[in-house]
Amino acid sequence: MVRYITRVLIALSCLAASAALEPAFAGPPFITDDPEPVDLGHWEVYGFSAGTHVHGDTAGTLAGTEVNYGAAPELQLHVIIPLAFDDPAGGAMQTGIGDIELGAKYRFLDPGPDDWWPEAGLFPLVELPSGNADRGLGAGQTREYFPLWLQKDFGKWTTYGGGGYWNNPGPGERNYWFVGWLLQLQITNQLALGGELFHQTSDKVGEGDTSGFNLGGIYDVTDHYHLLFSAGRGLQNAETANDFSYYFALQWTS
Repeated sequence: MVRYITRVLIALSCLAASAALEPAFAGPPFITDDPEPVDLGHWEVYGFSAGTHVHGDTAGTLAGTEVNYGAAPELQLHVIIPLAFDDPAGGAMQTGIGDIELGAKYRFLDPGPDDWWPEAGLFPLVELPSGNADRGLGAGQTREYFPLWLQKDFGKWTTYGGGGYWNNPGPGERNYWFVGWLLQLQITNQLALGGELFHQTSDKVGEGDTSGFNLGGIYDVTDHYHLLFSAGRGLQNAETANDFSYYFALQWTS
């Protein structure tokens, strides 16, 4: 099993590298995620751009690729390879490879449509310090995230959320908690719109907690190509955490 998962992770990494220029949640376009894995033997590939502006700086992913693969029943393997950017006020814009993210989503509760309890899944993530921290393109340390996600569908409405704990080592850094919840409505057969609220405890020594929101949606261009978009801002300590943020992606699904 370990050998099989290793082969799949290598395949994911190779596909992500080669797919960066191809047309590329749930989760995207939101920060809050859900417990639903990709179906067995199927793929999701995103080509995306995302960023956050704070007072004196704008940073994020100039262009990135996210790949998810249904590797086993109820199990999804995940990789993100970003081309990061950091554009400080009064300084030169920096670009380069960012921190690569690996993960595995496992849904351990999958109720039927008439059951009252929600879906539930775990989605641990590891961020590798592949970005240059001195240029503002990465954290400079390996980071891990251990979340639990829940979801329930009610006709055209979907609601999901949860959160977890980030291990965030490094000088001046702090481990922190993230929680978020989303409500989404299927407006038409092609368009779904939603909004999320989220809260994060302080991730740096001497800085406060942050809260914020995003509004966004998913538009199905065809059965295999989808546009994803969102935008939002902070509601707490926004000037230092999130004056404005955005996400845009083209997704291919098999």
